[in-house]
Amino acid sequence: MKFTRTKIADVVIIDPKVHGDERGYFVETFRQDLFEDFLGFKVNFCQDNESKSSRGVLRGLHYQLSPFSQSKLVRVIQGRVLDVAVDIRKGSPTFGEHVTVELSAENKRQLFVPRGFAHGFVVLEDDTIFAYKVDNYYSPENDRGMLFSDEAIGIDWQIEAEAFKLSEKDMKQPLLKDADLFDFSENLYA
Repeated sequence: MKFTRTKIADVVIIDPKVHGDERGYFVETFRQDLFEDFLGFKVNFCQDNESKSSRGVLRGLHYQLSPFSQSKLVRVIQGRVLDVAVDIRKGSPTFGEHVTVELSAENKRQLFVPRGFAHGFVVLEDDTIFAYKVDNYYSPENDRGMLFSDEAIGIDWQIEAEAFKLSEKDMKQPLLKDADLFDFSENLYA
């Protein structure tokens, strides 16, 4: 596995080694020891989630507040998405900045989205299957979001706006300036 820090160092791209031949392929999608050695701290994933979506479905930007904040390790099993992580740690040198990475069944790339970040993705291909691990259980009381189209964040979703398919919840999320945020000095992994 190859681990690469993005322009926001806490957000990490993971490129697994693919072993393939005429029969197909084999790939290790997760190794706790290598993952934690690279990060320098423990992440205990406790739940796996999966969704199937058509082109244009936009899910996000989502996160959970402490003490139920979540790290996510995301990947695509079938199809293609543009995945986004937004730093929402007030006081962080990269506060309000975001990272975008294309994840696909073909590139088998994964993205680690740490606690303190909002996460979302837009589906670029029909019948896309998106899978992710989280290190904390879903907490409806701590579930939060931000508006995907907030100009202060400025995400280029790389798809025409007319193609977006959003939940009612995601269309009504607050702007970054009005959202519940994390504090950069807070140890989210304590």
